[in-house]
Amino acid sequence: MIPGVDALYDAGRATPGAYVCCSVLAEVVVFHHARGLTDAVRRFADALRAAGHTVYTPDLYDGRTFHTIDDGMAHSEELGGPMAIVDRARAAVASLPSGAVYIGFSLGVLSAQALAQTRPGARGAVLCYSALPLGEWGDNWPARWPNGVRLQLHILDGDEDFEIAQRLATTVSGAELFVYPGSEHYFAEHDEQAAALLMGRVLDFLAATRRHS
Repeated sequence: MIPGVDALYDAGRATPGAYVCCSVLAEVVVFHHARGLTDAVRRFADALRAAGHTVYTPDLYDGRTFHTIDDGMAHSEELGGPMAIVDRARAAVASLPSGAVYIGFSLGVLSAQALAQTRPGARGAVLCYSALPLGEWGDNWPARWPNGVRLQLHILDGDEDFEIAQRLATTVSGAELFVYPGSEHYFAEHDEQAAALLMGRVLDFLAATRRHS
C-alpha cells in the first residue's frame, strides 16, 4: 500500500453515481512526475477510470521508474531536459483525441500545461505540484492562456512554485487554485486527506469541464 494513493483510488470509486454519466465523461491524459509512471500515478489514473472517464497515461520514460525525485530529474536531463520531455509528450498524444483534459504531476506539468496552451481542442488542464509562468519559457508556454480552456491547480503551501501558481490562477479567468499544507512536494502521495481532497476536486473539475463543452 502507498500512503495517500489508496485514498485517491477510493475517492474515485466511492461515489460513482455522482460522476459516471454519459454527460460528464471526459478524455483525460495524465503525465507522470520525475519518478516516472509509478504505481502511485497509475492508481490515480485508475481512480479516474473507475469514475467513468477515458484516461491515457503516456510513459515518457519508456518503462523506467526511480526511487527519488533527484534520480528521476537526472534521467529527464539525460533525455534532453524540459523541451525534450514536452516533445515526447506531443508525440505520445499525436494519435489521441484532441478534446482532452491534460493532467500533470510536477515534471508532468511541463507537458500538461504546454498541450493545454497550444494543442487545438484542449478542454482543460489540471496542474499538480507545479506551475509554469506564461510567456517566459518559450513557445510551448505562450504569454496568453487560450480562451475556453479551463484550469485547476493543486500546490503545496510554500512550494517553490507557489507564487507562480498564484499568478497563473489570477491571470486565467475562472481558474481554481487549491493550496495544501505539509512538507512533501508530492503531497498527495503522503497525505491521505490531501489525496482525497485532490481526487474529489479533480473529479468535480472533469464533470464541470464536460458540461461546458
